[in-house]
Amino acid sequence: MTTTAADEVKVLLRPVEIHYVQQEDVLLPRAANIKALYVNAWAFGSPKLWQLVRLADETEVNAFVIDVKDDTGCLLYPSSVPTAQEIGANKCVRAKDARARLDTLAAHGIYAIARIVVAKDPLLAERKPAWSVKERDTGGLWRDRIHIAWVDAYNDSVWIYSAELAREAVRLGFQEVQFDYVRFPDEPRERMATAIFPAHRPGETQREAVRAHVALMKERLRPLGVPVTFDIFGLTASVTTGDLGIGQVWEDFVRVADVVLPMVYPSHYYRGAFGYAWPNGQPYHIVRSALTDALHRSRPLPGSAEIRPFLQAFTLGRRLPRYTPFEIREQIRAAEDLGITSWVLWNPRSVYQRGSLRPKNGAEPPATPGLSGTSGGQ
Repeated sequence: MTTTAADEVKVLLRPVEIHYVQQEDVLLPRAANIKALYVNAWAFGSPKLWQLVRLADETEVNAFVIDVKDDTGCLLYPSSVPTAQEIGANKCVRAKDARARLDTLAAHGIYAIARIVVAKDPLLAERKPAWSVKERDTGGLWRDRIHIAWVDAYNDSVWIYSAELAREAVRLGFQEVQFDYVRFPDEPRERMATAIFPAHRPGETQREAVRAHVALMKERLRPLGVPVTFDIFGLTASVTTGDLGIGQVWEDFVRVADVVLPMVYPSHYYRGAFGYAWPNGQPYHIVRSALTDALHRSRPLPGSAEIRPFLQAFTLGRRLPRYTPFEIREQIRAAEDLGITSWVLWNPRSVYQRGSLRPKNGAEPPATPGLSGTSGGQ
């Protein structure tokens, strides 16, 4: 018996007459009802995209979060932004036919969100060292524990570059822009002590820099009329003192953004978080606890941003439990039990289990509890 590779399975794509214009709002899901998958640039530019389109056609999924600039600094498509051209970002594009692919998504009613990584951009750091974090002793590029260079989050030009890429993405056909790594490096204190930020103004804190630049991004993109959204650490919603050492404070984002996306992956919470000895084994309780904190923090703030969590659709290394449809549905159930109707599933490989998603008819998928069905740990 022969089998066919998933990427070779034919997908019935709806015909579309390409006009290269913004799709009418009536075809798009409401911003408060987004059920999205993260789609990396390689997946978007390959035949794998058609399998993800088919998955959306057959399930509750109605949106894709697509890498326009990922944490390598490479771009999804050739850019006309001068900085991108200057640093050679057009030499490593993943999908030269991105516009046609976006038209296909629109024909299938899939809401396209442009993800743009801001501060973790080694390509920009290497090619524009004046915009980069420096090593205190040598004056060369500072690098994190995996030897990645970062740009200086105090530097206005770093943020303006991402804003210009976002403007271009909207002109291409994306309906929303989402910024990630809107922060300083999350490195140990001793490693950060070796870093110099050349654009740091006397007396300015990391929190003040992030807050000012988030507002800058929102203001620059306001004329486009699309949602401006930000990914933030899940712990930002639960920590009530300080900025996690990275410049992120919950209120600074929800007062400005249209949507905030806390990354509430159970595997990323420390032992004992919310009273659980094994957070990774308690997907429902960890996500519910984290989002309860988020709602509590936002409630006193009039007009605060919508909360749309990133949920874990991957298994972290060899940690147990393996994340099956049960663990994924438990996270979705936790969000929905709190009245949160939007979410994004994150898998860095953009591989998703159909059993974790409701079919289009709305029936709940069957899920068999694994190890995470236990109640211990509190």
